[in-house]
Amino acid sequence: MPAGVAFSLVAYLLYSCCDAIIKGFGLSLSVFEIAFWTALFSFLPAIFTKPKGEHWRHFHNMRHPWLVHLRSLTGVIGNLCIIYAFTHIPLAETYSIAFLAPIFVVALSKTILREHVTWQRWFFLGASFCGVLLVVRPGFRELQLGHLLALGAALMGAITTTTLRKVAPVEKRVSLLGLPLGYIVIVNGLLMIPTFTMPTLHEFALLLTIGALGGTGNIVFIAATRRSPVSQIAPAQYSQIAWAIVFGAIFFHEFPDTIAWCGLVVVAFGGILNVMSDETRIRIFSRLSVFGPASVISEVSAPLGDDAKLPRRGEADDEATATTGK
Repeated sequence: MPAGVAFSLVAYLLYSCCDAIIKGFGLSLSVFEIAFWTALFSFLPAIFTKPKGEHWRHFHNMRHPWLVHLRSLTGVIGNLCIIYAFTHIPLAETYSIAFLAPIFVVALSKTILREHVTWQRWFFLGASFCGVLLVVRPGFRELQLGHLLALGAALMGAITTTTLRKVAPVEKRVSLLGLPLGYIVIVNGLLMIPTFTMPTLHEFALLLTIGALGGTGNIVFIAATRRSPVSQIAPAQYSQIAWAIVFGAIFFHEFPDTIAWCGLVVVAFGGILNVMSDETRIRIFSRLSVFGPASVISEVSAPLGDDAKLPRRGEADDEATATTGK
């Protein structure tokens, strides 16, 4: 296994641990308090990962301030949505819905960034969507607010990613890092005032653990991107579905039924095949074909620009926040 892939698997394990701890809070703390404290503590590892030559006092100097503020705002909303979902619905269901983000990203990339999207990519995104329907089964079971907010988190994540693609090449990392964290801390700090309850020492320890694990995960993931191509490490995100099942069963007694298991498998395989390059997919299917490589069409469209990065947390999210382990 390439070192970069191993590092990315470790990073997503750490992120999944953060998500499980957040779920463990349940209703003992409000969503706003959880978001506030975890964002505040995530500043600690962020301080030590600042690029040389950049200064925190210059974070407000931006070339596209409106887009950076839009990214920060969608980050706040998405952060609150995913925390609520984690604390109110099963982990596996939250992940399966949150993994719809690539569909929104591709749609936004096509309409806003005018990027080319192959029909194969739409096919695998559609398969992932069908998998989510098998897990959630709307119309056959009662949908909760957590399901809708998990979908909202996916949409906000897509807007965040698409916006970041536009501004990341020209904006400073301290701006892309400091502003979103500042938004989360300030907005949630204000919203939590009416219902504020001081966390216990145990809860403070858990909140600090979330920040530490998330920050460590970011560092490990950055190490992964330096050792392997993004197209190799991106599918590692779908290992979070496995961790969601394990943590959900051990700590929260959540057990997917047979139909949900099928849906989770479809989501994972559809997502993994989607993030692969067209050439890699052809190589895999040509080996599986009973007629050999000649049976597979060798002429493919160019990959969707930066799309190999879409479903992962990515460097962009590493710079944004480690508050939810996302």
